Amino acid sequence: MHKLTGSISALIALFVVSACSPNATRDTGATAKSTPPLNLQHMELEKRPIEWVVDGTIEAINQATVSAQTSGRVTEIFYDVNDFVPAGALILKLSATEQHAGLQQAQANVQQAMSHEQEAQKQFARIEGLFKDKVATKAEYDTALANRDATLAQLTASRAALGSAEEGLAYTEVRAPYAGIVTKRHVQVGETVRPGTPLLSGVSLQYLRVNMDLPQSAVEKVRSIRKAAIYVNGQRTEASSFTVFPEADSATHTFHARANLPPNATDLHPGMFVKVGLVVGEAERLLVPVTALVTRSEVTALYVVTKNGVISLRQVRVGSVFGDRIEILAGLSVGDQVALDPVLATQQTAKP
Repeated sequence: MHKLTGSISALIALFVVSACSPNATRDTGATAKSTPPLNLQHMELEKRPIEWVVDGTIEAINQATVSAQTSGRVTEIFYDVNDFVPAGALILKLSATEQHAGLQQAQANVQQAMSHEQEAQKQFARIEGLFKDKVATKAEYDTALANRDATLAQLTASRAALGSAEEGLAYTEVRAPYAGIVTKRHVQVGETVRPGTPLLSGVSLQYLRVNMDLPQSAVEKVRSIRKAAIYVNGQRTEASSFTVFPEADSATHTFHARANLPPNATDLHPGMFVKVGLVVGEAERLLVPVTALVTRSEVTALYVVTKNGVISLRQVRVGSVFGDRIEILAGLSVGDQVALDPVLATQQTAKP
């Protein structure tokens, strides 16, 4: 019995010594220091635009159908629907037998005209010298001069025909006027085409714009500010420019307008239906980073920290998105402090 009592006393003493040892104190301190402080945002009102939302449709600024500029048979097609085509790329070839023959004929005509022109120049120089020495008559001089001018004109015409023949041969290789996506192919290999026959249609996704119609009651304010944003899948894209047409439609009494998008706007394609926010004024709003929101089922909330350091999860109602920040319509007030890292805030509220 005395031995059992002594063993228990020894274990208690060992526990007390262990708990009070310097190593135990250092471990506790290290654990406390490993918890980083919360990054807080002090809520203040920020000025952001007031927008009036209308419906719009995206279209490509550059969209065209490439047509044949010479006659021939389609021998090769290098791109098809949905293919991306670089600017200046060879997209289609036509047979060039007739064009090659025309080019060779034009080159031969130039050589012949050059020979005649050189001979006429020599003849005129000889007659001109004789005329000055009063050996040749005025009629002979006039004839030599007219022959020289005629051969020179013939040479000029032959060179122009050669340029036309070279251009006709170049037309048998159809190239893309700008970079874009093929949307439709109008011909097949083996078909015979003539000038004006549609070959391929395409659009450029680099430059897009949004078309919309505005009621006349809103035109003046929208026209004076000329700012707009496009909303697609929760993303807001600022328009690079905004134009309101000067006259209303006689049937609908609405004004047509269009907003140009920044180059290479992502996730936007011609034909898409979008919402357009037209700026009609300015208002003060409470904004927080989107990453600070906590979503649980149908509840949207933020971690709010009181002046005493108490962390609580508070339900909020959100509004418009401005880049990486979102408007808080209800649930927050000016002066509140919001934790920007909801994961870290969750960990600290979970501690006993």
